[in-house]
Amino acid sequence: MSYFKALPNYPDRRGSLTIIEDAKSKLPFEVERIFCIYNTTELARGGHKHYKTMEAVICIQGSFTITTHEDGQPETDYVLDAPDKCLIVEPQEWRVLHSFSPDAVILVLASWRYDPSDYIYNHPKST
Repeated sequence: MSYFKALPNYPDRRGSLTIIEDAKSKLPFEVERIFCIYNTTELARGGHKHYKTMEAVICIQGSFTITTHEDGQPETDYVLDAPDKCLIVEPQEWRVLHSFSPDAVILVLASWRYDPSDYIYNHPKST
């Protein structure tokens, strides 16, 4: 099940600084891939789950909602709207990113490199 992990945040009069240092000790996986999502539209992204990839999802700017659920379980909505809020998404969870603010910038840290065979798209609701 997805869960939030607070990231260290150091605000002062110059602004705020959020750090992921020694990622191995802060995240439940070793980071193998990093990607950004930006210039989004009203169209949802995601709509899949993974066989093995875990993800740490962070909203660097703006806001969006990610809806997750495991097969046979109810959906849960998570609003990400600050860079010190990190959502850990397990491989077996369906995920859909939606409701993007116009300025949304999303950073995703993944436990595996991109592999098309790791993606599952046959959602039970669509069969």
